[in-house]
Amino acid sequence: MVKLNRIYTRTGDDGTTGLGDGSRVGKADIRVEAYGTVDEANAALGLAITKCSSTIAQGDSIRSLLISIQNDLFDVGADLCCPVRPEETVPGAASAKSRLRVTPLQTKRLESAIDLHNERLAPLTSFVLPGGTNLAAALHLARTVVRRAERLTVTLLRAEPGQTNPETVKYLNRLSDLLFVLGRVANDDGAGDVLWVPGASR
Repeated sequence: MVKLNRIYTRTGDDGTTGLGDGSRVGKADIRVEAYGTVDEANAALGLAITKCSSTIAQGDSIRSLLISIQNDLFDVGADLCCPVRPEETVPGAASAKSRLRVTPLQTKRLESAIDLHNERLAPLTSFVLPGGTNLAAALHLARTVVRRAERLTVTLLRAEPGQTNPETVKYLNRLSDLLFVLGRVANDDGAGDVLWVPGASR
């Protein structure tokens, strides 16, 4: 159970921060960069949610989906801020269930949402410029932040493979794909997409 009483503690004034397992690392540590960027992605999703409207096709369903994803992103952050312990990898060990970890089922849920929303979109003939409606632009912004979070989490996984849950990378990868699809949905199911024209301003 999370309980927050104090907002500032002064314990980070020396440039370090506490991980979920109680250890302390520098605030520029790759693990902190990874889950900090997941937090940034979550905030970008919060902005996108404010752009959802019942006047936009699929607006209500997109809002509900994004709110559920925000909760998932807290799971991702909680996972990343607690290095995987060796005993967690032992099948059947009680300690394997003691930490919150992102699961394949969460990633699969994103894949199902991608399939659902993508099936009515026309194939693309060029890259999409990040814009269109306010919602589409916000979704594209969130997508790029998620991509950065994914890159940092890949870096963390390579640096600390035994202490990092690889499902976090898969989840972030699928999420960026979903946000791209939802950006097209928010642009009148792709009819309002602004396409890249190579060399158009030369």
